[in-house]
Amino acid sequence: MTTILSSLRQRIQSVWERQKHWFASSKGTVAYGEPLLRLLGHRRHGRAIEHSALHRLLIVRLDDIGDMVLTTPVLRELRRMLPAAWITLVVKPSVYDLVEHCPYVNEVVTYDPGPLGEATSPDRMWRTLRFAARQLWRRTFDLAIVPRWDADLYHASFVAYWSGARWRVGYSEQVIEHKSSLNQGFDQLYSHVLPDRTLKHEVERGLELIRFLGNHAEHSSLELWATEADETYVRNMLLSHHVHTHDRLIAFCPGAASATRQWPVDNFIELGKWLLEDYPVRIVIVGGPNERDLGRHIQESLGEGAINVVGATSLRELGVLLKTCLLYVGNDSGPMHVAAAARVPVVEISCHPARGIQSHSNSPKRFGPWGVVSKVLQPERAAAPCHGSCTSHDAHCIRLVGIATVREAVTACLLQNHHQAIQPPMRASA
Repeated sequence: MTTILSSLRQRIQSVWERQKHWFASSKGTVAYGEPLLRLLGHRRHGRAIEHSALHRLLIVRLDDIGDMVLTTPVLRELRRMLPAAWITLVVKPSVYDLVEHCPYVNEVVTYDPGPLGEATSPDRMWRTLRFAARQLWRRTFDLAIVPRWDADLYHASFVAYWSGARWRVGYSEQVIEHKSSLNQGFDQLYSHVLPDRTLKHEVERGLELIRFLGNHAEHSSLELWATEADETYVRNMLLSHHVHTHDRLIAFCPGAASATRQWPVDNFIELGKWLLEDYPVRIVIVGGPNERDLGRHIQESLGEGAINVVGATSLRELGVLLKTCLLYVGNDSGPMHVAAAARVPVVEISCHPARGIQSHSNSPKRFGPWGVVSKVLQPERAAAPCHGSCTSHDAHCIRLVGIATVREAVTACLLQNHHQAIQPPMRASA
């Protein structure tokens, strides 16, 4: 008997080893998933989305800070569209702080999708299935929405599928070339896909989903949701640095998600020295915990005129802090979008060439500052050997954006800030 059982286990293991990657694919998921979800009562017939049946909604946004900020209009407009619906938002743990107090959703659930990956895997599939079984199935969703337009590298599409939602809406795998190869077969995970390939800002992409569902967006403005405790923390932090209400602050954010997007730190230092010499301001350096060395280096170089709070704020506290600033100067990064949501004028220094591929994920046409006075500074063309976009792993094309160009943009934005416009003091003529 022991020999028979051992042989059976080996045969089952052999079959599983041959089948597990197919099971983890979109085709295998649907083949196994539909019978299981029907058995559990999660799939009902009916192709057309019925607004009267939208009682429980799921929004899956497994992306980082900037993407989440750019999704805030979608949350607001969905709530306006369906004021009585129960709305669940699923995000990565790293952005939970940003949306914890969002008034447009009933709950925020965190899900760690694991490392960024281009291919499905059995481990990722089991992770998704366990999450759905523990957190989503009991909620019996009517509609699941995945706002992401570009390649789904965190596989939010699978979360939406395994949620059991009757209707699942997202952008087609065919909207951009690399998505069609990286997410091959993902369309079958949805009941409805949007095929829109036209170039749009990511905010407009999100609101296109609202229009697809039969409603119009009243506003496209970004939002942040801070608490009184967040405001108190920032106020006390600024006082500890001897900053008072009449002081004028300019935010520097020298970091970014990749070195490709980072303007050289010595350029920030030179820019800061010019600002401190010519304007009655102080510079506050912001960023995440991984950028503390950058903040420390800039602060030590600029001296008492600079305040280093890199890694010292939560995302909500960062938003409160940026609201106190006249201007934000930084790279294409999550904090840049937080600044825009805080209604702060932005000078963005981009690595993406102005004549490059406009649908690229580094393109300001898709991810530029939204809804605020802004200047986006780009190299005119990619630096050799790059073509169409910066393909280097280090700061490369972005080095073509000169300090003089940034100074000019900073001056223009300060003059455009009608509420607190400042100019350099008049110098005595020689």
